[in-house]
Amino acid sequence: MHFFGKKRIFLIAILVFLFILPSFSYFVTYKEQYYRLFHVHYQQYPDDIMENIYWLEKAVAADFSNPKYALTKIDDEKDWEKYRSVFMMHLNLKLIEQHLRLGGKYDKGKVYFYDAPFREALLFELERAESCYQAGLYYWREAKLWAEKASEKKFYFLNLSGIQNWEDERERIINGKLNYEKIITRELKRIAENKAYLLAMDENTY
Repeated sequence: MHFFGKKRIFLIAILVFLFILPSFSYFVTYKEQYYRLFHVHYQQYPDDIMENIYWLEKAVAADFSNPKYALTKIDDEKDWEKYRSVFMMHLNLKLIEQHLRLGGKYDKGKVYFYDAPFREALLFELERAESCYQAGLYYWREAKLWAEKASEKKFYFLNLSGIQNWEDERERIINGKLNYEKIITRELKRIAENKAYLLAMDENTY
């Protein structure tokens, strides 16, 4: 193909991109829309996980769409109020899951004496894992607050069956069966022990 022909195709592609991108960003405005962009890959690589975290954080910050576009049927103001709390709880739970997945990509799990030659690299990876787990603790506190709000007395006999799995998550948080703080605290303790073990290594370790 002639050089100018290739150049023309390239310019057309750029123009199409410039026209499509603003329209895409314009229409993706509300929580429900950003949430739909979140997806779990069969095999999640760090970039996939970070993409999901990006969409989930955008969803947390965005406004809710009109109740008629909610992800479950909304009949009245009480439904709408509970829906918003349960949705926020669910978003924070998904952010916890994704941060734990990301942390797991950097977390060696167990450190051995023969890891001494790789001490600095392992410490760097453990710092990254620790940061992910600590972020998970923040989102857990947020999830608990929203679960408690969605479990106030006025909602005792209100169940949003269209998002039953979210309702189940809320119930598990309230009755203590779901406790990410316990899980994450255990992982952070193990990382601290691994870091201390690595820092204590010297030229005689291996």
